[in-house]
Amino acid sequence: MDAKDSIAPVAREPSAVAPALLDWYDRHRRDLPWRARPGETLDPYRVWLSEVMLQQTTVATVRPRFVAWTRRWPTFADLAAADEADVMAAWAGLGYYARARNLLAAARVIAAEHAGELPRREDALRRLPGFGAYTAAAVAAIAFGERAVVVDANVERVVARLFAIETPLPNARPAIRAATDTVTPDTRAGDFAQAMMDLGQAVCTARRPKCLLCPLSRHCAGHAQGEPERYPVRKPKPDRPHRYGTIFWLTRDGDQAREVLLLRRPDRGLLGGMRALPTGPWEPAQPGLAGAPADADWRALNVQVSHGFTHFTLDLALVTGEAHGPTEGDAAQGEWWPVASLGEAGLPTVFAKAARAVMGMEAG
Repeated sequence: MDAKDSIAPVAREPSAVAPALLDWYDRHRRDLPWRARPGETLDPYRVWLSEVMLQQTTVATVRPRFVAWTRRWPTFADLAAADEADVMAAWAGLGYYARARNLLAAARVIAAEHAGELPRREDALRRLPGFGAYTAAAVAAIAFGERAVVVDANVERVVARLFAIETPLPNARPAIRAATDTVTPDTRAGDFAQAMMDLGQAVCTARRPKCLLCPLSRHCAGHAQGEPERYPVRKPKPDRPHRYGTIFWLTRDGDQAREVLLLRRPDRGLLGGMRALPTGPWEPAQPGLAGAPADADWRALNVQVSHGFTHFTLDLALVTGEAHGPTEGDAAQGEWWPVASLGEAGLPTVFAKAARAVMGMEAG
């Protein structure tokens, strides 16, 4: 069965969806630092950067980070010339660190092969590092006005309700995309995509949607049924496995300040390429001191750090130790960082939590 044939029931008057939504958007659009204000020229670099930053991250978190990033690297050329360690440190806390590596790789391809300008067409964008189906469609539509079908989590929710799509996620995604295609206009496709995102964020929310304020309520099959919150239909989530590990806080007296050992995580894998506190394996049972970066008189702290990743949850014990004289093994491959300026190291969130916990106990 074709995806379009599986959409049932169809939203009322699908041809009226775009005009109603765009009229609402013209009056209620959010003022965001990556959007051009009236009279301004849209910057494709800023569109691309914002779309990557916003994946799995809230607008409130991204807004100040976006402003700081674009002050430091305002163009493709500036980012292409950046040091990878600086880029990874600037990305810390935004999650999914492969996105930062792909940003840098794509900027270098754009600078070297495209004269510093993004390709306009969706198919050409897909050939750049890190440009999946969503990012390519969003950039083509928003930055260049190309007609493209843009589906993020907000659009997915709006369309699933608009068409009352009964198939549970993730199997519903082809039908949701096909339904979105039927209401995407040939003109103002970028504004339409952003309008759908704004509607999902402010009105068609996951809980307690504000149907009385929605410009699409008269066209919405979910609203007509009286239960829009039922959509999108989801399968029960399986329990995530739980793992345990140990973080090692190894310090020494440096020439000018107290220092703590940091290691660079392998380029491939979770939190790849990031500076981090040393940690042993993450296992189904507590691994104790396995993977310690040096021989030391390790002391366990009466505190643990908990963190959730996409596919598992994690409890980390914290141990502290003092380095005396030359170190061997892993410690010799790391870098000693001043404790007082650890916030500048760009630690991923889980290690930043651990650092705050240790320093808080030491200060207390």
